[in-house]
Amino acid sequence: MDPKSKIYVAGHCGLVGSAILRSLKQNGFQNILTRTHQELDLSRQASVEAFFAKEKPEYVFLAAAKVGGIQANQTQGGTFIYENLLIQTHLIHEAYRHRVKKLLFLGSACIYPKLAPQPLKEEYLLTAPLEPTNEPYAIAKIAGIKMCAAYNRQYSTNFISVMPTNLYGPNDNFDPETSHVLPALIRKIHEAKHKGLAEVILWGTGTPKREFLHVDDLAEACVLLMQKHGAAEIGEIINIGCGEDITIEGLARLIAGIVGYKGTFRYDTTKPDGTPQKLLDITRITRLGWIPKISLREGVQKTYQWFCSAENVR
Repeated sequence: MDPKSKIYVAGHCGLVGSAILRSLKQNGFQNILTRTHQELDLSRQASVEAFFAKEKPEYVFLAAAKVGGIQANQTQGGTFIYENLLIQTHLIHEAYRHRVKKLLFLGSACIYPKLAPQPLKEEYLLTAPLEPTNEPYAIAKIAGIKMCAAYNRQYSTNFISVMPTNLYGPNDNFDPETSHVLPALIRKIHEAKHKGLAEVILWGTGTPKREFLHVDDLAEACVLLMQKHGAAEIGEIINIGCGEDITIEGLARLIAGIVGYKGTFRYDTTKPDGTPQKLLDITRITRLGWIPKISLREGVQKTYQWFCSAENVR
């Protein structure tokens, strides 16, 4: 990519897409295409085809997706697999048809087997059963990975797939019903403090371990890969994480300290824990010269400041 390359960021209003957009602008890229859902419905093939035919993007960041936490995945599994398959299939295929120079597909660490060895290496993909609570979403993402790889083999495209760990940061979803664990905890603990609640009830046992990466670090990695590294060098997938994890209980206590909440936590063990541990092996990406810069504490502090400044937060 050069500063004048025509770059399409699909999903630019979301957590990942907005971070990629920020990173591109900070790196001097000027010719960036974006469309809201109202302007372009990516689930409709004819609309996507018309967009590519008219705009002819040279590079595509595929960050558009239907996402959510455990509760949303359990109750909306059909929606998750249907919408994600449609979005990614249309974008990947039209990128091929319109000779896009390079496409980056955003996957997820949930593609790996539930009980795979830790840390998770790229070669563990499809070696054992998935975590049931997010299986529909994971299967959709695996389909996207395999579609990119198959098009690379058959059509000599340059489509790469990155597997980020749990992400957080500005423009995250803080809805208690559909959000991932870190933003959900920020909202829950923030509200408990302001309501004067003596305790906060958390799902599961608090013992599962999770890895968290600030979305600005992910965006920097994605832009680096798009600029300098092709599918032949990267392989079928490449992990992006920070290389460290924390228990859910530890995360809750970290957030409580930043928010200033002095109460206690009680765990509802009738609710699922999900995968016991999910830590990515990031050897491949660090060998390419990328390392994360934002610590978890610094990242959570920044995210909480953004949350408190949002218009809908009192």
